[in-house]
Amino acid sequence: MSLSPPAQHRVAVTAAGIVSPLGIGLEENHRSLQSAKDCIGSVHLFDATRCRSHNAGQVDDAALLAHQPKHAKRKLHRASYMMIAAAKEALQSDPAFQPERMVIGTTSGGMSFGESFYRSMAGSNGTHSNSREWANWLANYPPQKPVLDVQDALGFSAKCQIIANACASGCNAIGHGFNLIRNGLCKSVMTGGYDAISELVFVGFDSLQASTPEKCRPFDKGRTGLVLGEGAAILTLEEMESAIQRGAPILAEITGYGISTDNHHLTQPHPSGIGPLQAMQRALESARLTPSEIDYINAHGTATTFNDATEGTAIASLFGSDGPPVSSTKALMGHSLGAAGAIEAVFSMLAIQHSFLPPNANYNEPDPQWQLNIVANEARTAPLQRVMSNSFGFGGTNASLVIEKAFVEDALR
Repeated sequence: MSLSPPAQHRVAVTAAGIVSPLGIGLEENHRSLQSAKDCIGSVHLFDATRCRSHNAGQVDDAALLAHQPKHAKRKLHRASYMMIAAAKEALQSDPAFQPERMVIGTTSGGMSFGESFYRSMAGSNGTHSNSREWANWLANYPPQKPVLDVQDALGFSAKCQIIANACASGCNAIGHGFNLIRNGLCKSVMTGGYDAISELVFVGFDSLQASTPEKCRPFDKGRTGLVLGEGAAILTLEEMESAIQRGAPILAEITGYGISTDNHHLTQPHPSGIGPLQAMQRALESARLTPSEIDYINAHGTATTFNDATEGTAIASLFGSDGPPVSSTKALMGHSLGAAGAIEAVFSMLAIQHSFLPPNANYNEPDPQWQLNIVANEARTAPLQRVMSNSFGFGGTNASLVIEKAFVEDALR
């Protein structure tokens, strides 16, 4: 006697919110993408003069605080303010959404408060004059704190899970939320990712010589490294039939998720591209699609020598020389680490909704190692049905999502 596999549920995106160097909110980010606005500038949150790189994509703090609820507590970490603003936007467009669970990706948590605590302790000579500040820094340091701050500020309660899996964290969080709903374990999940830039992380990447003192140029032959960024993005996921029954807006549908680990090196991907290739293949299998059915790839594209070579090789191998348009939006806002996968999933959704291809800025010369259809420097108009979004991280962790234009009529049949 054979058992039939459990039914798989369709997963709708009913709302989204975003905070990034490109702006606060979906509209500002859409406008910045369409105009290829360069939002990378000199670091002002800490002293970076002794680093090779002096630039980053940073969120405007004054604008960020202006988007907080009036009763929101002050002295929270910047990451909490980003998360609150992103979740607030999502719930304003779908106020009836009730998450059973929150699944959020991050790499740094409240890292800058950890730095402040350490410096204060090191300079205190054993006195306790700063004990109140210490308590605030420690209380707001853990990675789950911004998630709990969202619930407190917006007045709801849900179990939370934190996923910390290097630069794939945000994509993994969305993928995990997708799997929870697809497999019938949850009806509704609020998911996404966040990371606020910190000196420790900035100096760490600079010490690895992964950061560039020049422009960030993903997939360009002359690329010299990444630029760091920050931000937060939230997506509300719901079982499709449930969302339709309550009359929720259906912005998009997530249909596929693939992961892999190549275990090649602590910071370098396997040069063959096997890790990204497997993640993309598994995402397509999950979505029951062939490579030819993907209309656009939002690439991880950090502009480091090894990452772009590996991803470029994998994309060319899977999709061929006549593959879909490809771009990395990190050239405009930097690499937001644990938030990148969530932010770029929202960018992919915006591309579908507004029928355009986000630009790959600062692109001057193709890399002869592979042939890709790069969306060079300017956005293009294009009708999109299906988009793949890639996120790859240190340790060989790889994740890909497939996001599709939602056809509600199909779900009603």
